[in-house]
Amino acid sequence: MPTVHRADGLRFVIYLNDHEPAHVHAIAGAAEARIELGTAEQNPQVVWVRGMGRALARRALDEVVREAEVFRAAWRRIHEGGEDG
Repeated sequence: MPTVHRADGLRFVIYLNDHEPAHVHAIAGAAEARIELGTAEQNPQVVWVRGMGRALARRALDEVVREAEVFRAAWRRIHEGGEDG
């Protein structure tokens, strides 16, 4: 489970051999949120939250929105073997 980004007390990971659609897991201690990355036309969105307060989940989503292209490139690199997919 590679950590692809850290920000604001959160660790963003992409699990190896994970399923579509492209997503990241935002982790803070035992709390976790799964956030789909969306596309250039569709914004990222929170799929589920476990043990994470609303404010922290919002910060996680905001970070994914800000860095969406970085996360999408990481997903492609991990799951498709390259930056270009």
